[in-house]
Amino acid sequence: MLTRHFQHWPNRLPHSLIVPETGIVHNLEVSANRYPDKTAITYYGAELSYRELLEQVDHLAGFLQKELGVASGDRVLLFMQNAPQFVIAYYAIARVNAIVVPINPMHVTRELSFYIEDNEPKAAIVGQELYERVAPFNGQSSLEHVVVAAYNDYADPASDLPLPDVVKQSRQAIGDDYVTEWRDALAYKIKPDPVPFSLDDPVVLPYTSGTTGKPKGCVHTSKTVQANTVGAVHWGNASASGVVLSTLPFFHVTGMIHGMHVPIYSGGNMVLMTRWERETAARLIERYRCTHWTNISTMLVDFLSMPDITEWDLESLTYIGGGGAPLPRAVGEKLFELTGLRYAEGYGLSETIAQTHFNPPDRSKLQCLGIPSFDVDARIIDMDTLEELGEGETGEIVVNGPQVFKGYWRRPEETEKSFLTIDGKPFFRTGDIGRYDEEGYFFIVDRAKRMINASGYKVWPTEVESTLYKHPKVQSACVVGVPDSRRGETVKAFIVPTDQARDDVTAEEIIQWAKEQMAAYKYPRLVEFVDSLPMTASGKILWRVLQEKEWEKAKQK
Repeated sequence: MLTRHFQHWPNRLPHSLIVPETGIVHNLEVSANRYPDKTAITYYGAELSYRELLEQVDHLAGFLQKELGVASGDRVLLFMQNAPQFVIAYYAIARVNAIVVPINPMHVTRELSFYIEDNEPKAAIVGQELYERVAPFNGQSSLEHVVVAAYNDYADPASDLPLPDVVKQSRQAIGDDYVTEWRDALAYKIKPDPVPFSLDDPVVLPYTSGTTGKPKGCVHTSKTVQANTVGAVHWGNASASGVVLSTLPFFHVTGMIHGMHVPIYSGGNMVLMTRWERETAARLIERYRCTHWTNISTMLVDFLSMPDITEWDLESLTYIGGGGAPLPRAVGEKLFELTGLRYAEGYGLSETIAQTHFNPPDRSKLQCLGIPSFDVDARIIDMDTLEELGEGETGEIVVNGPQVFKGYWRRPEETEKSFLTIDGKPFFRTGDIGRYDEEGYFFIVDRAKRMINASGYKVWPTEVESTLYKHPKVQSACVVGVPDSRRGETVKAFIVPTDQARDDVTAEEIIQWAKEQMAAYKYPRLVEFVDSLPMTASGKILWRVLQEKEWEKAKQK
């Protein structure tokens, strides 16, 4: 096990954590008992106390259990955007020992069919604007009932905050025998019966994004979820005095842990945004004195590019971190100038319910994954020989730790292929290519499946992107491999220019600059300027979409 990173471990923290042998619902019960009248959720001007949050969780759990027959081990689809109802539904499902299946709210009916066939949910809890996408499965699948929620029910209509369109929409009556409206479900006021609890029972089934193939459900238990929840609480100094700006989608593991589970565990206030809007985010930080904000680099790039960013009061922030993609160095420096905070990048996957690596908040390195989290053994192996590699050598990142999932849902063969044994311990193969430096900090090079083979040379797109981000006229970049008759593949960069450079930057300018910054086989031969890059709801750039379009175009020539 690597230990050199302990030299830079925060002095206030132990290297190992004792994680409570209780579930997430117990976390809520503890906070509700400790701080019953304290605000748990702030949502577009309205507030929900911890007493009210627990009461509504119990009422929804009772409805699921006694009216819909949801029992231990049943799957319940949670298909909605960030809202108080997402939090209530998640904890209500866990309260009856069923399994939360959080689904990306951007999915359409055709895409939903895969998830419904794969995990066979008994019921679904969905946002009102998404119901029509679920309706075709009523009576035609395992789905027996749907609870429909209107976000507007929990917002303050008198708030001066700009409401997203889906939050403005008032509750609509749905004449469908398969449907119960959210308020009606709570109105039953049924108390759920106690259910047997085991740390090893599945509690949530997040799906991989599918950017490298068909999505797979990742089986996580109370033990794995609590490991990262408690780890994040300690690493970020979370407390009941904390105010968390929750902008990442809760269906995604990073938003789930840092935006929802962490503040509930610590008794903090989560300030929710249903849709990202940078000026509203600044207003919320200023108004509610937000202390913690876990985001993605693309979100922070957008936030800091506001022309009037210096006019907002951001002094309350004590912790800003995230991941998804390397943060451009210039953006990290701008953040430090504005707030005095270093961006604490982290690294994790759906299979690890968010972080396996963190940057120490007081000693962060930009464009770096950080150091292994509590009780995590992370190593680099040769992808062909599976031999362990040393400092500075590039190979696959493999991890062993308490947050690693129990396997892919109903995919035993893929589960088995995803693990290997080192020193008698099971290590998960992340599929990410990386290295670590002399201080034990890890850096990502790229996804194994994303490597470009240009004239026999290996080109890692992330490395090229990181260099392109240093150009003052580049706001965002995505590099892909495209067919080339002479080189086999060549490097193409899709670039979103900065607002100031949109009218005067040229492809030739970028190519010539890149040529001076990196080896001849790495720099992009092709550059295309775009207004935006395709992204997942969690903010990851969909490089595969761009690459597939390029290969399809090549076939048609």
